[in-house]
Amino acid sequence: MVIGLGSGYASGMAIQYLGRQIRGGALKDIVGVPTSVASASEAAKAGIPLDQYQACSQIDFAFDDADIIEEGTLIAVIGQRRLQGEDSILQEKSILNAANTLAFMVKESQYKGGLDGSIPVLVQSLNWMETAEEIDDLFLGDAEVWRRPSIGHAGPLGGDFPLVTREGHNVLDVIFTSPIQSLAEVAESLDKVDGVVDHGIICNFPCTAVIASSDGVRTVDNLPTNAAEVL
Repeated sequence: MVIGLGSGYASGMAIQYLGRQIRGGALKDIVGVPTSVASASEAAKAGIPLDQYQACSQIDFAFDDADIIEEGTLIAVIGQRRLQGEDSILQEKSILNAANTLAFMVKESQYKGGLDGSIPVLVQSLNWMETAEEIDDLFLGDAEVWRRPSIGHAGPLGGDFPLVTREGHNVLDVIFTSPIQSLAEVAESLDKVDGVVDHGIICNFPCTAVIASSDGVRTVDNLPTNAAEVL
């Protein structure tokens, strides 16, 4: 079984648990595909056999931390956190989209309708400002568009050292000042903007949301009945 290994605090705990199950003999023939440098390091320490992701890779199951999940649809946003080293939103999203089954882990406060916060958008570095202006016009009055810095404070222009991803793209943070009514509509709108390479919205199905609160953990999914029974 090939498992996509997510990034973040909850994913780190899941990777450690998976490693213990493999070392104890409860699981065999498991190969992990890390979504980030951090998850690769965590998996190596846990003793999980690893493979590199290729465009043709078949991922049976993947898990990841989400920044927010839209209640009801289970559409998620990733990439709000600052990228480290060779991390790639494109690679992380590709692995998650390639998974036959996907699980996101969030806190109760991150699972809701009428979402707020920011959505990362990868844009071509050349003429990035024109793309930013078009996105700003698209969500006029509802969001601000800032270019993400590699170091220092954020700002509309990304400061003196704007972030350039390993693929050579800039990251625009679309910071919503009004509740997001539909992540699917936001994703559809962004996909139509010239210069947009990709964004942090994931609409992959089937999907399960693992939601942690002070009362414990609950799951919400949109899995077909037979898939839910297998899990």
